[in-house]
This record gives sequence, structure tokens and C-alpha cells, in this order.
Amino acid sequence: MTIPPLVLGIDLGTSGVRAVVIDERKEILQSKATAYRRNLSDPSSWKRACQELIQGIPARLRKNLKAVSVDGTSGTLLACNHRGVPLGEALTYSQACPEQEQKLRRLTPKGGAASSISGSLARALRLVDQFGPDLLLRHQADWVTGWLLNDWRWGEEGNNLRLGWDLDNSCWIDGLIDQTWSASLPAVVTSGSVFGRIATGTATELGLPDDLLIVAGTTDSNAAVLAAEPDAADGVTVLGTTLVMKRFTEQPLQAEGVTRHRVGGRWLCGGASNAGAGVLRRFFNDAQLAELSRQIDPETDSGLFYRPLPGPGERFPVDDPTLAPVLAPRPVSDALYLHGLLEGLAEIELQGWRRLMQLGATLPERVISIGGGARNPQWRRLRERRLCCPVVSCDAPPAAGVARLALEALQSAGTQ
Repeated sequence: MTIPPLVLGIDLGTSGVRAVVIDERKEILQSKATAYRRNLSDPSSWKRACQELIQGIPARLRKNLKAVSVDGTSGTLLACNHRGVPLGEALTYSQACPEQEQKLRRLTPKGGAASSISGSLARALRLVDQFGPDLLLRHQADWVTGWLLNDWRWGEEGNNLRLGWDLDNSCWIDGLIDQTWSASLPAVVTSGSVFGRIATGTATELGLPDDLLIVAGTTDSNAAVLAAEPDAADGVTVLGTTLVMKRFTEQPLQAEGVTRHRVGGRWLCGGASNAGAGVLRRFFNDAQLAELSRQIDPETDSGLFYRPLPGPGERFPVDDPTLAPVLAPRPVSDALYLHGLLEGLAEIELQGWRRLMQLGATLPERVISIGGGARNPQWRRLRERRLCCPVVSCDAPPAAGVARLALEALQSAGTQ
């Protein structure tokens, strides 16, 4: 049987990597995931996970792959040399750099996408302080894409907004142009652009076709939205290790902690909290979460108030590097404690949608949920009550969304 051309999407998340193969009808033929061997800050773990997943794709599928695209955690930034060799560990998306505040104020206007001490530009300044100006600054997805190309010159637009890429004028903001380290910034292309073919050595190592097209990806949360295929009135919430809220808007929204991207000719705006299901796993394993959730009556309130942040600092719906978690007092009942934590996360989600409304968006008429938390019916109902709108689930992973970018690029290139 002849297999039609296939595409690969690779999603680099907070705790691991997923690879999805889809066909020309967008049907998922394979979806596999693996955890990072160390952690998110270790770039060797990113590469090793990708190698493992790609080499695990059955040969009959692998030989028919025609394009690949990569998404990654928004804001996780790595310093490497011009050959792509990491100079140290990456600074992850949740790492605030308050010591860079004065430099930021000189480089970018307050309220801009790159102005937050929790943003990529602040992390870039710390990395330049640590390693000097002769380096490359690359976000997670851009670095992995560089590995596939054996060329680390490039960066994708959406991944670089909080580093100082000016979306309106398609250039770096003025304050970065004359910096001693400005050459460390990537050459930026739009999401869905074709970089070229995979490097010959990488193709041989991974058992991939040498004519495989490498397509510029996006951030992990944008990939999740693409996988959900929302209508104009829908919001999309990613219930993963962190909580991400995004929706398409008629006009771009701008504020500290708020992201805006161009996707398919439309504005996609939202934000990512540091809170999420990762906090739940600090207290409960998956089996406990499932059992305790069954004991929760989602039609009632817990009477508790929590702010389930993993540590001090928040990005969205408020941008406050000093905001403290509230995880106590803890009741005797574990089910009641989980009830309160889930309500706390639902409240953060509500405040996120309200924040976007303050900036000019409308409240969503329906919320599509993605991620492991979307499978929890008690949490879904708690969120419906708090958000006052229907909440539905989408099973397609972010890797399927970024695979669709690769498919669209392949079809546009006319190679099918």
C-alpha cells in the first residue's frame, strides 16, 4: 500500500516532548511522548528526547515524511555559540530577572512585549552578563530547529516577541540595534515559513528523508490553539503544567504579560500563568488526583481561597514577580484541599479572560480545554460555574497543531 506524504510536528513542553505524525487529511497516524531526562533547563534533554521520538517512528511512516515543524515553551532562552553548542543551561520561561529592570527601561518602553522582568529580553540581558556579547540567543524551538538544519541563524516571529521583535514593523526594537550583543539576535521569519531542507548528517542520524522540509513553528501555546481549531467566539485554555489562555481578537492587544501573535492572518492574543497542574502534582500523583476528584461535588464551593503558584512571581493575568503563592491552610481532607486548589486555578483563568476583556477583547462564549487537566470532569464543571460559559475538551495535542503548520507549508510549496 502506498502511503501519501506525511508531516511531523514536535512539541517541546514544560516536562517533555511529544511528536505527532499526520497525513494530508490532518488525521493523526502516530502520537508519542517522552519526558526530559533531566529538566526543562537542560538543552541536551531537548535534543535527546527529539532523537528518541523521531527514531521511534516506524520506518514506513518515517520514510514518507515530507516536512517537520517545531514548537517550544514560550520564553525559555538559551545562550549558545555560533555552532549551536550551549554555553550553559537555559533560563526557563518562569525565570524572572529583577536585576535587569533598569537596563530594560532604557531599552524598551514600559508596557511593551519585551518590557517585563519576567520576559525573554530580561533573561537575554542576564545571559549576556554571564557569557559576554559573543554568543547566540535562541529560544527552545529555534534552537531545536537549528539542530535539524545544522544552522542556528534563524528564529520564528512568535517565539521572539518578548525578546524585542517588533511585530508591527517586522524588525527588532530600536533600543537593541546598537547594543554590543545585537549580533546575537536571530534572523526572524514568520511562522510557517520554509527554512530549507534538513541537514544531511542529521537526516542520516535520524533515518529521515534528505529532502525533508524544515518549517518555522510557533510557541507551544499557539500550537495548542491551532490544534483546537476554535471558532471566532471561542477561547482556548491549555491545562498543562502551566495555565495558558488565548483567543483570536479583531485588534491586537498590548500590555505587560500579554502576548499577541499573527496566526493565519488573524490576531491571537492571551497570556500564560505560572500556575497550573504542575502545582497539583506537588501534592498528589495522577492516581490520587483521579480518586480525589471523584469525591468532589463541583456544584458546591470549597470555602477555601488559594493562589496555586509554584513559587513567588506571576506573569498573567498580573505581571508581578513578587506575587506570593497561597497554598495554606491545608484542611484534613485531601479531597477538600484539591477542591480548593482547582477553584483557585479556575479563578486565575477567570481573571485572565477578564484581563483580556479590559484590553478590548470580548469574553469567550465557549472555552475549549486542552491538556491533561481537560480530562477531569469535576474541574471542567468547576470552571463552567466560575466562567459562566460552556467548557468543552479537545484531545488533539499541540504537536498536531504545529504539524498542521508543516502541512500548510508543504501544500503551499506544491511538493505533494
